[in-house]
Amino acid sequence: MTPNHLSKPQSRRAVLKSLSSGFGYLAFAGLSTFEAFGKARSSSSVRAPHFPARAKRVIFLCMKGGPSHVDTFDYKPELQKRNGEAWRGSAAKLLASSQEFRQHGESGLRISSLFPRLAADHADDLCLINSMHTDLPNHPQAYAQLHTGSFQFVRPSLGAWSLYGLGSVNSNLPGFVTLNPPSDMGGANNYGSAFLPAAYQGAKIGGGQLPAIFSALSGKTEEPGPPMKNISNDRISQQMQRAQIDLITSLDRKQLARDIYHPEIEGAIESFELAYRMQDEIPDVLDLNREPDSIRKLYGTDRQGDSGRFARQCLLARRFAEAGVRFIEVTAPTSWDHHSLLNDNLQNCGAVTDQPVAALLTDLKNRGLLQDTLVIWTGEFGRTPYAQGLGDGRDHNNKGFSLWMAGGGVRGGYRHGSTDDFGYKAIENPVHIHDLHATILHLLGLDHERLTYNYAGRDFRLTDIYGNVVKDIIA
Repeated sequence: MTPNHLSKPQSRRAVLKSLSSGFGYLAFAGLSTFEAFGKARSSSSVRAPHFPARAKRVIFLCMKGGPSHVDTFDYKPELQKRNGEAWRGSAAKLLASSQEFRQHGESGLRISSLFPRLAADHADDLCLINSMHTDLPNHPQAYAQLHTGSFQFVRPSLGAWSLYGLGSVNSNLPGFVTLNPPSDMGGANNYGSAFLPAAYQGAKIGGGQLPAIFSALSGKTEEPGPPMKNISNDRISQQMQRAQIDLITSLDRKQLARDIYHPEIEGAIESFELAYRMQDEIPDVLDLNREPDSIRKLYGTDRQGDSGRFARQCLLARRFAEAGVRFIEVTAPTSWDHHSLLNDNLQNCGAVTDQPVAALLTDLKNRGLLQDTLVIWTGEFGRTPYAQGLGDGRDHNNKGFSLWMAGGGVRGGYRHGSTDDFGYKAIENPVHIHDLHATILHLLGLDHERLTYNYAGRDFRLTDIYGNVVKDIIA
């Protein structure tokens, strides 16, 4: 039914009265947001988790493009048997995997031949989830949902929420670092803080458009060694820099005191302070020459092209973790978006990523860090069991895919959930992206329902109104 007040012509006075009420609400929402910003905690302070944590930090290995789960970690013998058959009455044909799957370790996890070192050295450390699913089969939306929980709106990233909840261990380094993030697929939104204070956004080092991840800080295109061109300043002493920052900070705080609260000013103050403190520590963390030859050989940092680049990224991830960074994301420099030439492209991706990832797990374990470091390997979705195009590629598949985690309180040598006989859809113990985020926060000691931030008049959280902790994968 039409409300009575809408069934009659409205006078100009009534319309203006209604509009003024709306403006009042918007003003209230804005003020509540500014108040929330004003009460926000500094990212440099360590905060207690909601309950005892299993993981202190996260290393997120992002395989951009959607790795084919049926060629990596989800063995499908039925797909092998029925290669070339029509897919559910369509013109598409089932495509068997060209990779060999073998059982490894005491657990007997099946892992494809693309990852010989990972399989041989760490099968019993991996917690495979073969029943992942997400909402859309499009790269930008799925990538955004993987990182922020939402494919529709700009929301804080997983790393930003983690830092907001726990704070930073090392005040001289960013609490959230992203190595080689792509400039497309949503760009900075994937490591941004959105409505959280700017101090919680990820610190970008390098990017897909740069020849090496160190360029942004070192001013070089190869493995860095001190001094860092864009970190050290040979023209102005640190004392003079301190005086300059103090002056700028005093002016900023005067502006904050006289005006309505501006979160961007508070963010600028924190960023200047962090940048000043980073001068003492970041050059040493980025200097891989400080590592012994045996460690650099373990990762393969001397290899050429993408292989060496990813090896350096993984070694840097361990160094950042050891230095107290809370959340480290590493984006592999290869694309897993294989619509054609599937076997050749898979071989290349495996060759680039297998040794560095296996080395990272070995290095963390040898240093006693793996037990409280949660390592995650995943893409934004999987691939179809049927062929695409000329029959030598796979299309996007958001209904079922695989990821693995290691360390940080998860069960090693364990396989959770499954897809159907062909790997098309998650059918047993399906795990949504919201469930994944809830579980990651849980391992960090954070209740995803309690980790909220008041914005525009209501409380927001990473998992929106969804998400369940996957308790079966917790050791």
